[in-house]
Amino acid sequence: MFTFTPQNLQKIEALKSRYPSPNALALPLLWMVQEQEGTISLEAMEAAAPFCDLPPIELYRIATFYTMFKLAPTGRHHIQLCKTLSCALCGKAEILAHLQERLGIGVGEMTPDGRFSLEQVECLGSCGTAPVMQINDVNFENLTPKKIDEILKALS
Repeated sequence: MFTFTPQNLQKIEALKSRYPSPNALALPLLWMVQEQEGTISLEAMEAAAPFCDLPPIELYRIATFYTMFKLAPTGRHHIQLCKTLSCALCGKAEILAHLQERLGIGVGEMTPDGRFSLEQVECLGSCGTAPVMQINDVNFENLTPKKIDEILKALS
């Protein structure tokens, strides 16, 4: 059963005074859960919901909307490939196929050694340099299969 650590319970109490409504605690609570556990489970959402006066389904909706929240374990190098229009028009399909071939995994999967995971996400805010992917918190832009090979080699 998920419970917040005593330190996180103290943080929650301190945060309550900073927000006009308990609902505003939703994002900070999800961050705390992820920081504490590594991922955000349904059980953790149920435990966090009373603190922000929202039903657990609302926390689920928030957690699934934002790409920075992880509902399942990811690889050490979590690759997020933009799937929106600019990237699609600039070759995202070729980049995705190349990543899948090189890593031997599909979207939503992790390599058996836990080194890489692959996900398609909404806009990464770099439309002028499409196609773009993010590995952990670093953007890689103007992607080509050759550039992908160089990036993956550097991570090896």
